[in-house]
Amino acid sequence: MSKPDKKLFLLDAMALIYRAHFAFSKNPRITSKGLNTGSVFGFTNSLIEILTKEKPTHIGVAFDTAAPTFRHTAFEAYKAQRQEQPEDIKVGIPLVCDIVQGFNIPVLKLDGFEADDIIGTFAKKAAEQGFEVFMMTPDKDFGQCVREHVYLYKPSYMGNSVEILGVNEVLARWDIETVDQVRDILGLQGDAVDNIPGIPGVGPKTASKLIQEFGSVENLIANADSLKGKLKENVVQFGAQGILSKQLATIDTEVPLEFNEELLKYTGPNEEKLKALFDELEFRTIKKRLFGDEAVLETVKAPAPSKAKASTGQISLFGEDGSVAVATEVTGEAAQKNFDTIDTVVNNYNTIDTPELRKTLIYYLSIQDEFCFDTETTGVDPIESDIVGLSFSYFEKEAYYVPIPHDKEQAVEILNEFKPVFENERITKVGQNLKFDIMVLSKYGVEVKGPFFDTMLAHYLIEPDMRHSMDVLAESYLNYTPIPIEALIGKGVKQGNMKDVELERISDYAAEDADVTLQLKKILAPIIVTNKLEKIFNDIETPLLNVLADMECSGVRIDVPALKDYSTELERMSRETEEKIFKNAGCSFNIASPLQLGRILFETLKLDPKAKKTKTGQYATGEEVLIKLAYQHDIAKQILEFRELQKLKSTYVDALPTMISPKDGRVHTCYNQAVAATGRLSSTNPNLQNIPIRTEKGREIRRAFVPRDDDHVLLSADYSQIELRIMASLSKDETMIEAFRLGKDIHTATASKIFKVAPEEVDSDMRRKAKTANFGIIYGISPFGLSQRLDIPRREAAEIIDAYFTEFPAVKRYMDFVINEARENHYVETILGRRRYLRDINSRNITMRGYAERNAINAPIQGSAADMIKLAMINIHTWMKKEKLKSQMILQVHDELIFDTHRSETELLKQKIEHFMKEAMPLEVPLEVGLGTGINWLEAH
Repeated sequence: MSKPDKKLFLLDAMALIYRAHFAFSKNPRITSKGLNTGSVFGFTNSLIEILTKEKPTHIGVAFDTAAPTFRHTAFEAYKAQRQEQPEDIKVGIPLVCDIVQGFNIPVLKLDGFEADDIIGTFAKKAAEQGFEVFMMTPDKDFGQCVREHVYLYKPSYMGNSVEILGVNEVLARWDIETVDQVRDILGLQGDAVDNIPGIPGVGPKTASKLIQEFGSVENLIANADSLKGKLKENVVQFGAQGILSKQLATIDTEVPLEFNEELLKYTGPNEEKLKALFDELEFRTIKKRLFGDEAVLETVKAPAPSKAKASTGQISLFGEDGSVAVATEVTGEAAQKNFDTIDTVVNNYNTIDTPELRKTLIYYLSIQDEFCFDTETTGVDPIESDIVGLSFSYFEKEAYYVPIPHDKEQAVEILNEFKPVFENERITKVGQNLKFDIMVLSKYGVEVKGPFFDTMLAHYLIEPDMRHSMDVLAESYLNYTPIPIEALIGKGVKQGNMKDVELERISDYAAEDADVTLQLKKILAPIIVTNKLEKIFNDIETPLLNVLADMECSGVRIDVPALKDYSTELERMSRETEEKIFKNAGCSFNIASPLQLGRILFETLKLDPKAKKTKTGQYATGEEVLIKLAYQHDIAKQILEFRELQKLKSTYVDALPTMISPKDGRVHTCYNQAVAATGRLSSTNPNLQNIPIRTEKGREIRRAFVPRDDDHVLLSADYSQIELRIMASLSKDETMIEAFRLGKDIHTATASKIFKVAPEEVDSDMRRKAKTANFGIIYGISPFGLSQRLDIPRREAAEIIDAYFTEFPAVKRYMDFVINEARENHYVETILGRRRYLRDINSRNITMRGYAERNAINAPIQGSAADMIKLAMINIHTWMKKEKLKSQMILQVHDELIFDTHRSETELLKQKIEHFMKEAMPLEVPLEVGLGTGINWLEAH
């Protein structure tokens, strides 16, 4: 299609806001002030994507109003069953209006009409005036408005690409002859979301068939006598309801609004207003994307006081005559937001580049109770990067930068000068992500000794669901925007290196980092005390810094030849499985293509006449679908096997050798302390937590993790059923406690209780169901969820859960108690006081509230398990250091620790590791630790 001279985009604000809300519902974006901005963020991204990629010449955004429409008048129950609007959407709508107005885009709305009607009206009028019109909405009902030069533009979502539907695509999608028949289909089948009743018993397929035969709802009703059975009865009885439903589903294209193309013309954003809004909403990345890196350095000027008035509602954009007006003011607090920068704050930043100056600095550092420091390096990988400089601060707005030569010997000489202050255990060392700095300095023979105060970890404990970067914290707590790294080294493929940056520029950047971090420490430290987080911070997260630093520096040896052999084997197995699939399908096809695979499964082989389709119209071919089909046909089982083989080969077997460090020939995973809100450690490069262990082929990858040499073996120590034991301890359920104390198999004991049979009569199916229930209850599983996992009817799943709570009443009491506590406090705590905040625990939206309730049940259990293994790691590491053992702790995965163990120390390590793991945190039940050794991880485990 050639580029049109006039290209109009009409956005359905409410549909896009709701879509963004659900996209971020399980991973909300919470600002430092506690505002959930997920729906606003998602909408803003969609708007920017349209402006940058589609480049419309004209654009408008349509909103609903609170006033009833003609549909409510015609049918009182219209949309009546909808859940109350989620809180973040209520807050988000006026913010979205502000964003739209900040782009100088008109907000379109009119009492008595929905956004659908305004879009339908403007689309029709615009097409008549020579526009190419795109109605941007995920709502399929807009298909009725598609015509020549008017298209339905369905935005990308959850991995699905953008869809643009013209007349032919709508006709094919709905299997109809004219787009107007979309209204008839909707009238017959109804719409549960909007509470449009339709005709009972008529679903999408029946509706399509009836419209193909009769052409319209009215003609169907007129010829109802030609129908048979229950369908005839329903059409006769509910015919008037079908016609009403069609009317309710009809988009009104005659809304009394003037179409003024000049007002819809896109002229670009109002930068000052948008920057202020993005600062208030903490949309740092969006701000950079739109206005470039220099935007971060600018001070946003507040508008004149007379224009900065607060707004309590939406701005009306229509006069009495219905004409459109464009709002030009951003209202509320956002318009007044200012961030300080290095250019607006008086500071005293100094470069320390002579021996005399270094000696003076070291003296003053040595007499401090605490100082903040930061390392500047050539990269972000502490194993591969070299040091460029050090910065220090011990007074607010005063800092010092020490450049370090590139020559390794000269660098070591200068760093050795600072060893006494780094190793002084009287002085607290403050930093942001101190693990990185500890690892970098250790490569130069400098040991950094505590006490420590890591601002990233402090904020992680205070606000576990938020981001913890220094830039975010500076803006949130100090109203200050630091110099962005991109201002020094650029970004993307042209990004440079810190070692090439001029001394003056890097000096200011590095000194600012140390100064800002020290200021953050003074703010965050009292909050840690107020929130009673000292024990978690001082006894777990902070001591763990040195543990993880040592583990990461040690790394693990990988058997590359074994991986190459396994890669060849996986390739052979993939080809064999592929041939079986093609044989069962009767033809060859692209197995990786969901479109082609869906056609083979559901059109060629007809495995499921009720096969579901995705929003793009393709058949769903995900893992859950294939698992169910695997019971019917071998091809589904083979496709699952093929996918597993392909993933193992590409994600792990072929990828692991590329992660080996050229410096020591080992793989050094990075452990992330401040990512998982539950307190669990995560890891990257490689992600050890995701290495498959449930299948034999997945477990085989562990064979490639080997000891450093023939004098060592790997030792594995794994907590047994730790989360169930913590649940027993927290709930104080006597039945569970007794089973663990007597060493019974907990799943057999549970099955015996809920199925009311003797333990010896429990079969494998009963135990499987009890095991799934045991672990599911920890995650607040519903009857529907349990039925899905066990592939049983929902009623049977509900009976299992009811029986579980009958036999383990203390578990039910604990779950109810913790949810009630969360409703009152808005957070839950682990045994040692780690908090998980649950901002949606009192939401009127049942989906959001249910998710929060499940987190309320699980977070104390999973978090306590995390605290326990961290304490065990700290105690084991301390003991091993004290004893100066040759062995090293090298990996932590879920509830398992792996040690590169000198053969002479094996029995001692087994004894002490078991002791430290069992004694890490006292519970009401005994802890069990599985121990094993081997010449690789698979054999050890």
